[in-house]
Amino acid sequence: MTMTEGLDFEQPHLGLEESYRELVREFQAAGEPLVPFPLGFANVDFAAFLARLAACARGEGLPPGFVPHTTYWLVDHGRVVGVSNLRHSLTESLRREGGHIGYGVRPSARRRGFGGEILRRTLTKARDMGMSRVLLTCRKGNVASVQTILGNGGVLASEEFLPEWADVVQRFWIDLALARG
Repeated sequence: MTMTEGLDFEQPHLGLEESYRELVREFQAAGEPLVPFPLGFANVDFAAFLARLAACARGEGLPPGFVPHTTYWLVDHGRVVGVSNLRHSLTESLRREGGHIGYGVRPSARRRGFGGEILRRTLTKARDMGMSRVLLTCRKGNVASVQTILGNGGVLASEEFLPEWADVVQRFWIDLALARG
């Protein structure tokens, strides 16, 4: 059996409500930041949560400084194992930190290739939207994320110490004409 058998890449929907909530609880129990940022959206009223994600993708009701963004779930045999968020364009703030794509894999599902797979599939969505290249950022010390980005065609463009992170952020560009997937 290959790693991609039983693996789906889906837009959020009601059928995976409990699995999604379990993923969020796992991040919280591990004391980790909720990445990508839509993991922090209230989801007690799940239908309202889904409506908010759909509105964000259409560019409706966004806070000042935000751009339209689409959220996707990586689902392994009916279980949400990862979440990605594709920003449709960049602001100066996103060029500094954030980039086009944020993604996260639930702690219990790590080290199994899901990070590379969710990024690969998100890159395909970016290409389908007409993007020619995307920017990804991450902390320099996040070796797993750096390797995932490099494995999907990322080329280091710059790095900078960000006082608000008390860490170095690295910026990678991925040319979608060259990216695998």
